[in-house]
Amino acid sequence: MDAVAARAGVNRATVYRRWGDVGGLLADVLDAAGEDDWQPPDTGSLVGDLAALNHEIQAALTAQPPVVTALIAASFRSERADRAQQRLWEDRYARCEIIVSRAVRRGELPSPTDARPLLIASTAPLYHQLLLLRTPPDPHLPEHAARTAALAASAGAFAEPPSVGDT
Repeated sequence: MDAVAARAGVNRATVYRRWGDVGGLLADVLDAAGEDDWQPPDTGSLVGDLAALNHEIQAALTAQPPVVTALIAASFRSERADRAQQRLWEDRYARCEIIVSRAVRRGELPSPTDARPLLIASTAPLYHQLLLLRTPPDPHLPEHAARTAALAASAGAFAEPPSVGDT
């Protein structure tokens, strides 16, 4: 909070009046991040789209200063920031569902394919390697994770099961 006050050229008390605590400040930062016009990549193929998305994620998680990783870590310490982060993730997953819809339309995936588990399977290796294991970035990981998830999806691993009346 002191750094925010100093950068804004205001007294620390002003920052605390506005946000109350670090959690309030982080919640506003996370909510503002969801008000952008970001759209997932469209490369013309499922593997290409997932790999491009993974490259964006890897770049964000390895950027200096580590803003994204700091926001993720800090959200675990504040209920308000945690709720804001959940809203941001929901927004990002909703925006990324178009990747799967396009792949279904192109015939790359069976219909219906459940977008959320496919997106998680493609992106999770990056978060696991970079945040949990803290391994150096692997330039091949974004494509490998994308290709692995796409192969599983094309084999029906993320196909939505038929409803009870459809069997």
